[in-house]
Amino acid sequence: MDTIALLRQVSIFRELPEETLADLSKRVWQRTAEAGSVIVNHEEPGDALFIISSGKVKVVLYGETGREIILSILRSGAFFGEMSLLDRQPRSANVVAVEESQLLGLNRDAFQTHLTAHPSTALAILAEMSRRLRHADEVIGNLALLDVYARVARTIRDLAQTQGEPADGGLLIRERPTQQEMAGLIGTSRETVSRALNDFTRRGLLEMNGKQILVRWGFLRQLDEAA
Repeated sequence: MDTIALLRQVSIFRELPEETLADLSKRVWQRTAEAGSVIVNHEEPGDALFIISSGKVKVVLYGETGREIILSILRSGAFFGEMSLLDRQPRSANVVAVEESQLLGLNRDAFQTHLTAHPSTALAILAEMSRRLRHADEVIGNLALLDVYARVARTIRDLAQTQGEPADGGLLIRERPTQQEMAGLIGTSRETVSRALNDFTRRGLLEMNGKQILVRWGFLRQLDEAA
């Protein structure tokens, strides 16, 4: 697949004019990240933005005891590293490849040159950064106000709304995060996530089959009513 087609798959670039994508495609370079490899390190200087053309990465911080705190999990079509390009500050977190991932990179000088000629790209990136900030505010509120089962339920709902496909009786998530990844996202243990998922399944709110989860409409309605 050519670079323009790859960029067209990224949600923030999807509506950009063809000439804008053509200019951007000439400035990016490709990189493969093996599963488990660190793509960027926390506190290192940031000089490139990365776009995921395939694969999955996690954005993480590590506590003093080595505990992993997952800030987000990003898949094909997402991007990261833009903050350091804009504010010239060190990286705010580590990014690790969960599985082999193909990346497109864009260096700071190429990024700034492109934005000068094509400001529509800047507007698209700012809109996505605003969405992420709103989501971060919601996550912080959930951690402070909700019990663990409610945080697991909200995470499942968010996945269903962003990745779910209509299916018989609900929304189907084809590739859910692992229980360990969900635990890192909501600040609890894998065992607690397992208990919550099993409880929701026993009550008929979820159906789990391997990496797939069918989120029943009743589960989503209950969360909407509780909001």
